[in-house]
Amino acid sequence: MTTRVACLGDSLTRAQLSVDYLDLLERRRPPGDVRLARFGVNGDFAYNLLRRLDPVVADPPDVITVLIGTNDARASLPGHPVERTMKRKHLPERPSAGWFQQCLGAVVERLRKETDATIGLLSLPVLGQQLDGAPVQASEAYSRMIAEVAAANDVAYLPLHERQVEEVRLADPPPIPYREPTPAAGVGVLLRTAVLRHSLDTISRRRGLLLTTDHIHQNSRGAALVAEVIDAWLPIRGAQPVPAA
Repeated sequence: MTTRVACLGDSLTRAQLSVDYLDLLERRRPPGDVRLARFGVNGDFAYNLLRRLDPVVADPPDVITVLIGTNDARASLPGHPVERTMKRKHLPERPSAGWFQQCLGAVVERLRKETDATIGLLSLPVLGQQLDGAPVQASEAYSRMIAEVAAANDVAYLPLHERQVEEVRLADPPPIPYREPTPAAGVGVLLRTAVLRHSLDTISRRRGLLLTTDHIHQNSRGAALVAEVIDAWLPIRGAQPVPAA
């Protein structure tokens, strides 16, 4: 029997600038085991996701995964163009940790109320690759908030952040300083992949990055860890939720 899975998120789920973890997840399962639906929008905050749940609840899947919060975490970092981001994403207030938790909680509340799906909240991919740096600490802090929302709403918590931290620690990559990607940089990546036929992994390798192409968007290694964490949880759907950390 095919399990219908809706994957909710931002650009990591949209997979224009990231390697497609949905494709990697499908490859990990037996043929016909899952049918994946993509609900990813570039640049989305938890607030934006909350406002676009209608298509998900209109045709409820069996399983829902939620990977959101990277942009909320980025907005907490010094140097992030918050005002420009607020205008571009039509945010009614300045991003904050409290507002993120509120919006994510409302996402889960609506999904639980209007679907019978088994829900899993993924913690965030690692921002950057300096484990003692502010970007990684921000992704860790927001991942703890995701764990709190999962526990409060009795849904599964999927430890992607923890898995990626382990990968970075074991590989001990060079301490490439974190740089906030610009819209122009994103266009540049699209041009390099479309015109020059450079793979995202080639871009990542040339920049000395372990899991990402630009400290945020996932290369094959990073996306494989997303798929791995989801895949490890999917067989226990319908059982008791994984306790939040």
